[in-house]
Amino acid sequence: MNLCWLTESVMELLLPILLGFLACLVGGLYLLGVFRQQRPGEPPLDKGLIPWLGHVLEFRRNTLKFLERIKKKHGDIFTVQLGGFYITFVQDPFSFGGFIKESRDKLDARKVALHLAHRVFGYKAVEGWHGILRITSNKHLKGESLQELTQSFMSNLQNMLLHNIGSAAEDRTWKEDGLFRYSYNVVFRAGYLALFGNVPPKSEQSEEKAKEKDRAESEALFQEFRKYDQLFPRLAYGVLPPMEKLAAERLKAYFWDVLSILKMKTKDNISGWVWDIQQGKEEMGIDMSMINRYMFVLLWASQSNTGPSSFWLLFFLMKHPEAMKAVKEEVDKVLKESGQEVRPGGPMVNLTCEMLLKTPILDSAVEENLRLTAAPLLTRAVIKDMTFKMADGREYLLRKGDRIAIFPFSSVHHDPEIHPEPHSFKYDRFLNPDGTKKTDFYKAGKKVKYYTMPWGSGVSMCPGRFFATNELKQFVFLMLVYFELELMNPDEKIPETDLSRYGFGTMQPVRDVQFRYRLRY
Repeated sequence: MNLCWLTESVMELLLPILLGFLACLVGGLYLLGVFRQQRPGEPPLDKGLIPWLGHVLEFRRNTLKFLERIKKKHGDIFTVQLGGFYITFVQDPFSFGGFIKESRDKLDARKVALHLAHRVFGYKAVEGWHGILRITSNKHLKGESLQELTQSFMSNLQNMLLHNIGSAAEDRTWKEDGLFRYSYNVVFRAGYLALFGNVPPKSEQSEEKAKEKDRAESEALFQEFRKYDQLFPRLAYGVLPPMEKLAAERLKAYFWDVLSILKMKTKDNISGWVWDIQQGKEEMGIDMSMINRYMFVLLWASQSNTGPSSFWLLFFLMKHPEAMKAVKEEVDKVLKESGQEVRPGGPMVNLTCEMLLKTPILDSAVEENLRLTAAPLLTRAVIKDMTFKMADGREYLLRKGDRIAIFPFSSVHHDPEIHPEPHSFKYDRFLNPDGTKKTDFYKAGKKVKYYTMPWGSGVSMCPGRFFATNELKQFVFLMLVYFELELMNPDEKIPETDLSRYGFGTMQPVRDVQFRYRLRY
């Protein structure tokens, strides 16, 4: 009898524990996605073999090949599990309109962007942050204000690129460098100074000493930025090993300090875009330390892709003599029509916005370059249960809490129906025979509206795309009018790309390419 009583007592004690354990187990399995099944009307579901992680390891390893494999298996719309998220991919370019034009109360890019900003930059947004960015971007990254910013970039580009040009004979000697390092370095530094300001000449007793300090400080900043940029993909996926985590935290602290509002306010020529954003955040009562973190977000967002893009463009031009010849003739013509010339001891070329509007061949080459190398993953959070309609009339149910994404790099940029010989650089692909911009591209006999999407799409399209394009064109324009350029190896192969960069903008090469340059005069 005592034994029965003891057994019953033990069971009474253990039962709540066992039930609690069972509840935790079931809850854990639910969070891992073990119980999720495709419901009627939903896209095909492919969870992968590993709970919670799903396909994320294969996705990270090679996003392009993964999506091509799943498309062959399930068709042009499917849902996969990636690191705890269920993401529906739409691979049909004719159906992109439903993704791009859907209202924010159903599909919202901001939620995804904030998640990434917090994980990578330590920035936590407050309500109303996006309104400040939208207003200031519309004010300063278009129209007359864009002209001012473009002119500022021009001045800083001259300082980075042409500061040591003289009339000595040795200036005609060939100089050798890594093309990726050189391009990224020059464009990043000029862009950073155009946005965040210059050292005041008064503080250095002369304009030349102030420019010299700009060069030194921007060089140091670039070296640290490259370290952080190389960590970026692993930071975004949250897979940094302990030592790299420590390095990332040190680098973040460095940028929060260097880009701090207190230090920035000591500079001259701060861009209206950056100034108004920090002013707006101050007026909202946002903590100064969080504003400093946002300055790092702005630096990365504005400068992490233009430098790599400039590398690819110069590389493709040097690899394709007919392209180089056409672009060089165009920029020389534009320069001559402006009444300027490059000559020893003469004034530096001042490349204006008006001149940049007269380069249709260069414009086509830029767009072709971005088609080949820009690989953003465009993602929206599904805010409420909804129906997504494909272009052919099919309808699919999407669940609140999931995400939906498109990857134009595979479904548009490299589609051979839309762009014949999609892996080849054709500098005039975006030109009509009469020299006007080509916008008519077709698939299966139907016109494709979204034939390139390097800047994103819709309301979340990159607000700085006009400035970034001007940066890229100004750099290439000056390089071509001032220098002769050659690859050290005329038979240089196109370098393979770092596959971990898929989804984050412009692809980067796994190795540098050696080139040489010298003054044309």
